[in-house]
Amino acid sequence: MATGIELLVAAALCVACPPQNESLPPNLVQLGEYGSLSRTTELPIDGEATDAGLDAGPPVETLANIINKNEKLRAMHDWIGGKHLRIATLEDFPLSYTKVLENNTRIGLGVSFQIIDFLKKKFNFTYEVVVPQDNIIGSIDDYPRSLIKMVNSSEADLAAAFIPSLSDQRSVVYYSTTTLDEGEWIMVMQRPRESASGSGLLAPFEFWVWILILVSLLAVGPIIYVLIILRNRLTGDGQQTPYSLGHCAWFVYGALMKQGSTLSPIADSTRLLFATWWIFITILTSFYTANLTAFLTLSKFTLPYNTVNDILTKNKHFVSMRGGGVEYAIRTTNESLSMLNRMIQNNYAVFSEETNDTYNLQNYVEKNGYVFVRDRPAINIMLYQDYLYRKTVSFSDEKVHCPFAMAKEPFLKKIRTFAYPIGSNLSQLFDPELLKLVESGIVKHLSNGDLPSAEICPQDLGGTERQLRNGDLMMTYYIMLAGFATALAVFSTELVFRYVNSRHEANKWARHGIGRTPNGQSVAPSRWVRGWRRLNSGHGQLLGASTHGQNVTPPPPYQSIFNGGSHGEPLNRWRRPLANGNAIGNGVLLGGDSEGGVRRLINGRDYMVFRSPNGQSQLVPVRSPSAALFQYSYTE
Repeated sequence: MATGIELLVAAALCVACPPQNESLPPNLVQLGEYGSLSRTTELPIDGEATDAGLDAGPPVETLANIINKNEKLRAMHDWIGGKHLRIATLEDFPLSYTKVLENNTRIGLGVSFQIIDFLKKKFNFTYEVVVPQDNIIGSIDDYPRSLIKMVNSSEADLAAAFIPSLSDQRSVVYYSTTTLDEGEWIMVMQRPRESASGSGLLAPFEFWVWILILVSLLAVGPIIYVLIILRNRLTGDGQQTPYSLGHCAWFVYGALMKQGSTLSPIADSTRLLFATWWIFITILTSFYTANLTAFLTLSKFTLPYNTVNDILTKNKHFVSMRGGGVEYAIRTTNESLSMLNRMIQNNYAVFSEETNDTYNLQNYVEKNGYVFVRDRPAINIMLYQDYLYRKTVSFSDEKVHCPFAMAKEPFLKKIRTFAYPIGSNLSQLFDPELLKLVESGIVKHLSNGDLPSAEICPQDLGGTERQLRNGDLMMTYYIMLAGFATALAVFSTELVFRYVNSRHEANKWARHGIGRTPNGQSVAPSRWVRGWRRLNSGHGQLLGASTHGQNVTPPPPYQSIFNGGSHGEPLNRWRRPLANGNAIGNGVLLGGDSEGGVRRLINGRDYMVFRSPNGQSQLVPVRSPSAALFQYSYTE
């Protein structure tokens, strides 16, 4: 705002300014309101065109055309004054709709009739409102009972509605040369609980990134194994021990989980392979951690259906107005939405005859999860009214206020105009006035007149605080369930294989006799078979219980093998043989050594090899802890 000093300076400068020149150039031709020559200016009879401020040649013809056109407009203005017009319209709130008064008189409301009322005052005509039998625009294949049928048959002098300019209707009606607006049909859907880009553990990376990570996890282990084998064969280096495939695969998985490895490669090439995978995993996990934090805190909310391609590829059900621009843009072959025609055949598209948008929103979107396609002014009014109602239910909860979300990408774009009968001259009279209203922004202002300046229920509600939900951690639950289910399946498989093997052993035992194999060797029945025998014999023992005390002769005590003992004790039959070669008891030490027997190192442990009376070799541990456990298990 200008200060007092600035105003004083401006006033002083204006005093020194020269007076404003309001005189017109000499010999300027001035036209009146309807193209007639102004009374204040006359062309000299013998004057040249250049003297009148006009160039010689074609502009003189242009001036004549302008004068003829304006004279025609004046004649039409005189003709339409006092005329009574029949104006057809559609129920398309808020752009055009009607209301029946108590005296059964139908009046037109909405933006269209605000424009008509302006033209009525301008040209001094009267009108009555008529509507088609069906609330549809109409097309060549949907012609009866439609709006274009009324206009084409001159049942109406004008169609006052925001009619999308479609190719199929151009052959039966004449569209206004002035475009009222560019209509945008927008999708409205239920607001999802989470963003379409995801907000759980899989959100930081897109689908194909996860696929490539899985492929690398499965492929790098075998690749490292093959390269190590190839390197050893080509170089003949024996220092680098080739790792098994299992070790390589476990190293790859452990590195992914940021766990250490017991593998310590010696060769430089093998070390580079290991280091390359470590660097890859370090970078990958860093990106994942950072993106996961961003998605859980600062991610932008996106909808699952934003464009026509999303509806088409995902076969999403959607609903729109019966007889509206969307339906004819789909059914007409050369229109932009003709690829959705198969969705009508497959019953994915519904065209509702209900003109109440709130009913369609609640019945189709809220209850059945459809996507509602409607033009932008109607969508804005509908969501605003729904917002005001829900504001009374809950004052502070934004999720209650805005259960619906609106896509930002238009589903369809079409210019919209009035329509006239073919051959009507009303367009020449009305279209210039309509152009003035459009260029001045009055039409756009009237379309948004009842809406606040702020956006109603945007996609991102702008909440600054966000707590983690179960949906964010759902993937961890899935991983836990999958791990436990896999472990249970493996455990069940082990039981099945154990049972099958025991049945096979039992059949072999039944065919070849008790404790005998096909080659005559002695074999003890399995635990399952022994338990089944005890149950059948009436011993009453549980399946799998120990049977050493009843059916198996215990091996010799540890002390009796090395320390000897009296001949009268029961354990003397297990002691070592005498020097004369006559064995006392039933056991003979391998090797015939009367002092020490045969000592063997088996699996890193010391054993005495003992031959039992049935000819089979048995092992007796020599180390004190193992011998003590052995003695306890067979004597206690």
